[in-house]
Amino acid sequence: MDPEMAALAGAAGSTLVTLLTTEAWQRARDGVVALWRRAQPERAEAISAELDVTRDDLLTPQAAADAGTREELAAEWQGRIRRLLAAHPEETQTLRTLLDELAPNAPTPSITQHATASGHSRVYQAGRDQNFGPR
Repeated sequence: MDPEMAALAGAAGSTLVTLLTTEAWQRARDGVVALWRRAQPERAEAISAELDVTRDDLLTPQAAADAGTREELAAEWQGRIRRLLAAHPEETQTLRTLLDELAPNAPTPSITQHATASGHSRVYQAGRDQNFGPR
């Protein structure tokens, strides 16, 4: 499998698992099921049911407290999507389009920074670029 296609499958699996716990979960689910319906129509209903089970798994209190569960489920979906693309490379652009449509609904990561300065020290923190020039 070409590395670009593998990277796409990885991104799709992670995005899908993330979106299954947001308000966009139904759109993500419907998009993935539609992808399977085009490529492997005989598997579409099973994929729909597996997505529902994945969402249920993610919404349990144990999964919310366990980052490993989310990573494991993302890896499972990455594998499923990778195998689908390997068998049906013509669906690559359809998957890219779906991810682009879903991207605005993907939650942005939250960054929290903490620092403590003591004595005469200084702390410089930035969430992005930090430039120091002449004063």
